[in-house]
Amino acid sequence: MAYLPPGASDNAVSVRLDEGATIFDLMDSHQVPREQAHLVVCNGLFVPPSQREGYRLQDGDVVALWPPVAGG
Repeated sequence: MAYLPPGASDNAVSVRLDEGATIFDLMDSHQVPREQAHLVVCNGLFVPPSQREGYRLQDGDVVALWPPVAGG
């Protein structure tokens, strides 16, 4: 299931958030279930699950989310 809003191109979209918004605020605003974001990267750096609730986003941050994957 894709959680990108209409108008997204190449799996990317620019969004506006309130000042002080966190990664969880971003996910919640697009109805992305928290358990579906297995890997979260902000500006190229991994953000562990324990830090996502308090990780404050800044203007210009680039956030990438990946779902859990299976295989082997």
